[in-house]
Amino acid sequence: MKEVKKTVAEKTEEMKAAAQKKTEEAVKVTETEIKKAETDTKKVAEETKKAAEEVKKSAAKTTKKAADAAAKATKKAADTAAKATKKAAASVKKAAEKKTVKKAAVKESISLQYLGKDIKTADLMEAVKNIWTGELGKKAADLKSINLYLKPEDNAAYYVINDEFTGRIDL
Repeated sequence: MKEVKKTVAEKTEEMKAAAQKKTEEAVKVTETEIKKAETDTKKVAEETKKAAEEVKKSAAKTTKKAADAAAKATKKAADTAAKATKKAAASVKKAAEKKTVKKAAVKESISLQYLGKDIKTADLMEAVKNIWTGELGKKAADLKSINLYLKPEDNAAYYVINDEFTGRIDL
């Protein structure tokens, strides 16, 4: 029985020693993490200070009124400088990765050829717009729609503007 008690006591001591060792290791890891966090905090503070100094330098070059406004904004800029830098770098990277494809605009032209005449619809549309602004005295911004009807047998083009005004243009 004494041997069992002795063995239990030895095992208990071993477990206590192992627990103590793990606790010490955890403390060391925690201290390392704290030191790293302190270093990171110091770096961010230095970057913020540099950003604030750059903002102050540029504010000194502007007018007095702009300098006052920049001084107020400096505090906000210093707080968000680190975040903005990361976001800007990420968006620049994304923008560089994207490829833009430009589509060529299609040039369209419609002509009516009838009895030796060559009539372009673009010219007729322009004439209708001139009637709207000139003869009717309306604003170009008020022009919503133009419906143009070509009728070669009448030698005319008929128009309806904004579903209200109608008229005729001789071809």
